[in-house]
Amino acid sequence: MKTELTRQQHLDLYYYMRLNRAVEDMMGKLFRQNKIVGGLYSSLGQEAISVGTAYALEKKDWLAPMIRNIGALLTKGVPPRDIFTQHMAKYTSPTFGKDGTSHFGDLENLHIVSPISMLGDLIPVMTGVAMAGRYLGQKIVAMTWIGDGGSSTGVFHEGLNFAASQKAPFVLILENNQWAYSTPVRRQVPLVDLADRAKAYGIASYIVDGNDVAAMYTTAKEAVERARAGEGPILIEAKTMRMRGHAQHDPAEYVPPEMFEYWKKRDPITRHEKFLLDEKLLDAKGKAEIEKKIDALLEKEREFAENSPLPPPELAAQGVYCEGCHAPKPKWERPIAEVTPPRCSVEAVWQVEGFGRGKDVGVATTPLHFEAAPAVKPGKQGAAAANRPARKPPKAAAKGKRR
Repeated sequence: MKTELTRQQHLDLYYYMRLNRAVEDMMGKLFRQNKIVGGLYSSLGQEAISVGTAYALEKKDWLAPMIRNIGALLTKGVPPRDIFTQHMAKYTSPTFGKDGTSHFGDLENLHIVSPISMLGDLIPVMTGVAMAGRYLGQKIVAMTWIGDGGSSTGVFHEGLNFAASQKAPFVLILENNQWAYSTPVRRQVPLVDLADRAKAYGIASYIVDGNDVAAMYTTAKEAVERARAGEGPILIEAKTMRMRGHAQHDPAEYVPPEMFEYWKKRDPITRHEKFLLDEKLLDAKGKAEIEKKIDALLEKEREFAENSPLPPPELAAQGVYCEGCHAPKPKWERPIAEVTPPRCSVEAVWQVEGFGRGKDVGVATTPLHFEAAPAVKPGKQGAAAANRPARKPPKAAAKGKRR
């Protein structure tokens, strides 16, 4: 499936990448002024991945970002002030100042699940979201991101295998940015293409230039629609480069300078801007208008964040546990009768191809009954049991030797 972008779509992608970088530049300044109280993780050079993939989702779809996916939040509709106040731990933030980094979401309106610090844990969570949406008849797709280092965690494999076995409408973006903190990818996995991991679970995968925002969007759009159509989960590996250290405190001196130089020439914003200018989709005036719009927006949002109050002390004891503060209800978009008895009832018997085959078995399959096995009557154990020789007791282990 080939997806041709309109002029407006190209400009949207450009705008959100520029906004992504400007928001992070602003937060870098606030961090150096000691106004950011938590960790700060840059997505410099990776903006095309977050923006291009999130732009492929519909409003009803769900996403769960990681620490370098601010672009996905902005594309989904999160205002910059929420990001500023969240990192400044202000009372006006989505978490009322209880978190100083990116752990916030919006379940009701934007369908955003908060990041989970344990890498890979969002994969089974978003698989569950995808399955719940299918059960409720919502025809949604769920999406999350993972890094090259995170793809070596156990839950990455467990979650992806679960998604595959359930054919969940789920898309996983694997951002191969070459470094898991200070460990190069070649030292932590013996693969050239991490997308090959999809083969172990029988699911489709793509490999994309993560610094080409149009390619990221068209590939993600195709994957999202395939997942929505019932083809199961899809893995997209985006090859890119982390252009800063792991976090603001990390100078990344372990990265060879020539590696930075190579990828600097492939900056996703510069590349897309050149494309827009060459194709006459953008001119100097239009570029200046976009810059002016972003500057005005961020100045207003920064001022709001800086003037916002810190949370009151008594708030620390509130919201620790849910005490009837909300009552989640399923949003059915299909008749409930379709998934409740008697219409959804099936006989608890599976026909398993090849099960029970052998020289003494004359059938291709044997039914597996998921019910209590009938008790064996005394004296009716059968000839096989009667002729089985008695098991000899094990020999005692020699003292001091392990068995």
